[in-house]
Amino acid sequence: MPLLSLSYPSWLSPEIIPGLPFRWYGLMYLLAFGTTYLLFIRQVREKSLPLSRDDIGSLFFWTILGLLVGARLLAALVYDTSGRYLRNPLLIFWPFDERMHFTGLQGMSYHGGFLGALTAIIVFCRVKKHSFLMVGDLMAAGIPLGYTFGRLGNFINGELYGRVTALPWGMVFPHAERFSPREPWVRDIAAAAGIPLAGIDGPVNLPRHPSQLYEAFFEGIFLWAVLWFLFRNRRLFKGFMIGAYITGYGIVRFFIEYLREPDRDIGFPIRLSRLDNPTHLFVTPWNFTTGQILCFLMILGGAASLMVFHRMSGSVPLPEDGPRSRETHRKASRKIRKKLK
Repeated sequence: MPLLSLSYPSWLSPEIIPGLPFRWYGLMYLLAFGTTYLLFIRQVREKSLPLSRDDIGSLFFWTILGLLVGARLLAALVYDTSGRYLRNPLLIFWPFDERMHFTGLQGMSYHGGFLGALTAIIVFCRVKKHSFLMVGDLMAAGIPLGYTFGRLGNFINGELYGRVTALPWGMVFPHAERFSPREPWVRDIAAAAGIPLAGIDGPVNLPRHPSQLYEAFFEGIFLWAVLWFLFRNRRLFKGFMIGAYITGYGIVRFFIEYLREPDRDIGFPIRLSRLDNPTHLFVTPWNFTTGQILCFLMILGGAASLMVFHRMSGSVPLPEDGPRSRETHRKASRKIRKKLK
């Protein structure tokens, strides 16, 4: 029987150079930040906006710092159920294990990173007296493409894989939980995936949804393409891109969560179905993960922000409206272009 699933690439390793503390996951973060930065600079130049290179550098420094702090805090305080970080909060940002081996900051939450970055941008704009809606719109247009690299880093690490599947593109991850072949459902999926169980007494590794790649494409490339090519250059109200990104990400991630395996210690915080639903199987759409709860809040927040920003823009003309506004904008643009050269 031919194997009807994929094997995780054996040549992939979390370490760039074995034995050295340089990991692909960290490099992917750098690529994500760099991509977002370049797309931000491009928009500033295209629109001739009053943002100097020093302002942009400071903005990204504080935004990245806020993202890392928020991502780590939420991952340690919400997704960790052992209480280890509550007992010793200093371990949240301690990048070494018990043997003093460098491990980096293992465990980052997207939703925590989003809140941290959003807070940093708001504070920066208030201090520097820039328009939060203008800066936020530019950020929202580029963030999804940068986000793509983060999920590719998860894939290289072989983590955050999906639930068990018999689909042809299901992938066998080497570190995934294994199951007893005595279970009827294990035999059914193994047969559908072309995995022979004859003579196997120990646990078997079954194919999983490569949910990291789903997220990289739909939450990253697809969402970026929609925002960048369909809405970026349209004459929409200020703050539209912010609300569209928050809502769009929440919707896409909410449905992908059905295919991604939730944390075993947390499982399904909301269970509306009485069916037995192990975390490694998709059984019913009425049991919801922590990620889905947070994404639902994002959808509500994004929709509310779209309505608020639309009302705020009702009587406020965009910078290009009116001859005086255009002339003032041209003068400011000429000064900024000189600084950016």
